Amino acid sequence: MGAGKSTALDALKRLGAATLSTDAVVHELYASPELRDLVVARWGEQVAPGGVVDRAAIAARAFTAPSERAWLEGQVWPRVAARIAAWREQIAACEPAPAAAVVETPLLFEAGMEAIYDATVAVVADEAVRTQRAAARGHVGVDERAARQLPQEEKARRATYTVSNSGTIEELERELSGVLSSLGSR
Repeated sequence: MGAGKSTALDALKRLGAATLSTDAVVHELYASPELRDLVVARWGEQVAPGGVVDRAAIAARAFTAPSERAWLEGQVWPRVAARIAAWREQIAACEPAPAAAVVETPLLFEAGMEAIYDATVAVVADEAVRTQRAAARGHVGVDERAARQLPQEEKARRATYTVSNSGTIEELERELSGVLSSLGSR
């Protein structure tokens, strides 16, 4: 959290990659009656005032207990995986093919989803930078969320590529351009 995955995704798009944000997919899923109705049945109307899911209210409930988080993940992750698979099929049919098909997947290793990708990129940043970014975004339950994530060092060890995002966007783009070049030669 706070390493700049979304910033990296935007940079990859500028560099010619087709991109998909699983956060955006989750937003779409929460807007669907199916998932909205499931979370309302679990936690009550207050998580979707006026029929619109309040992600902060969902987070407040999901991070109160491991069983609540596990329930939510069990509802969301399979639906996200199905969307990713459909998107990848669409991208595979594109002519000309993009430089790469990149899916931003928070909790990739924690969810055990790395095997569905040809390569993985860990975006890492200095701890002080990450803390500042997460606080600026107003994340609910930052400590609880951070506690369930693998340390950056472990993600970097598991990833095919590691990119530092503690500097400028230009520096990040240079590193990502190198990753795209490497992917093209694989």
